[in-house]
Amino acid sequence: MVGGARRRLELSVRLRVLTLNVNGIRSAAKKGLFAWLAAQKADVACLQEIKAHDGDLDATMRAPRGLQGFFSHAEKKGYAGVGLYSRVRPDAVREGFGVQEFDAEGRYLEARFGQLSVVSLYLPSGSSGPHRQASKFRFLDAFLPQLNKLKQGGREVILCGDWNIAHQAIDLKNWRSNQKNSGFLPEERAWLTKVFDDLGFVDVFRTLNAKPEQYTWWSNRGQAWAKNVGWRIDYQIATPGIAARARKESIYKRRRYSDHAPLTIDYEYRL
Repeated sequence: MVGGARRRLELSVRLRVLTLNVNGIRSAAKKGLFAWLAAQKADVACLQEIKAHDGDLDATMRAPRGLQGFFSHAEKKGYAGVGLYSRVRPDAVREGFGVQEFDAEGRYLEARFGQLSVVSLYLPSGSSGPHRQASKFRFLDAFLPQLNKLKQGGREVILCGDWNIAHQAIDLKNWRSNQKNSGFLPEERAWLTKVFDDLGFVDVFRTLNAKPEQYTWWSNRGQAWAKNVGWRIDYQIATPGIAARARKESIYKRRRYSDHAPLTIDYEYRL
């Protein structure tokens, strides 16, 4: 097979999945997010922390060029919320996972394409105080049965989003000084280990890239971005079948649309 034909075949079976915590979809739009997104040729793009209600979205935010948009908004104004854009219309879209406390915050949106589900997911952050950490622990307890249900459901699943947990020491710059801080607490890390080791999900990025200093979020304090003092808290976590089809990963850092960076993974899979 000649090179051009091979490339066309590769493109025909490529599934490009992108995830980004936008920290406000309107803010990210003003920074040029949607022009950049159009150039990425993603098949599915998952956004978290959109901080907008339906009436706040303009035509580009609802349906960027070549994509159809779906959203789960938080009841609270200017808070949380997730979105999902798709090049192919999903067979079904599910909003929430059946736990009212967190469904009201717009933290889960699942799109189904044949035997594949792609989920835009936003876990709570516990960094603003003990009450928020308590909420985060409640989420972890409530979401584990949903993960088990997804794993046992016979479908391939890609869970994209901001999980607000760095799993291992390699996943954040200052791991020693953060062991008592939300996002790197032993209980949070043990929960994520359970997701991988007991439930059998796969951290897809780490199957392709085992290098240190691969971060997706940087604090706005100090010079964290300039010094690359970051955390890897944005993931694509998948069932083993689709995870094994991952071929290429990238974290985009040339321009900033948020305090997070977009994570893109290409899979050898046809929607």
